[in-house]
Amino acid sequence: MERGGNELRLLGGRLSLDFCNSVDPRHGDQPHEFLTCYADLVRWAGDASVLSAREVKRLLERARRHPAEAEAVFQAARDLREQLYRIFSAVAAGSTPAPDDLAALNRAHAEAMTHALLVPSNGAYEWDWDEQPGALERMLWPIARDAADLLATARLERIRECPGVDGCGWLFYDTSRNGKRRWCSMEACGNRSKGRRHYRRHHSSVST
Repeated sequence: MERGGNELRLLGGRLSLDFCNSVDPRHGDQPHEFLTCYADLVRWAGDASVLSAREVKRLLERARRHPAEAEAVFQAARDLREQLYRIFSAVAAGSTPAPDDLAALNRAHAEAMTHALLVPSNGAYEWDWDEQPGALERMLWPIARDAADLLATARLERIRECPGVDGCGWLFYDTSRNGKRRWCSMEACGNRSKGRRHYRRHHSSVST
């Protein structure tokens, strides 16, 4: 996602990090919240390929019939997002996440895995989810599983937080060959930072 209007481009490299990045910027004075209601959550999940178009339509319809249940799921999703953000922000800083946040992820992961199934796929096996068409929290299961897998199996030093000059704070998993990626997006934060450094150097030389 390049930032612009209400568009959200996925730059984190992992589902759980993209979920964390649904606030832009993280540390700015006027952050834009992309998830303001359950419908936003469902549409984000569709854009992130967590839900099919058919599932998006089905969940939006169920949410209209059960607004209180949908609101509870939405609040739980926002809580999970902030817990995951604190976890991965701490990891990116070389710190240990808070025990309460790890406990919350463990609970979300345990719940998600009660719905996970191994299914045959092209001569091998892959993870899928049981069929519960009306499960309003359906999009949270793969997010929790991805977050747990990222902590358990990924190279933690590759989890980064963008130091964008406007308080970006977006999280991403660095898959570059040399492991030197610094920005969530070179076209956005990287170029803005370069432009500001160039501006400062130019005006410094002029003033002297």
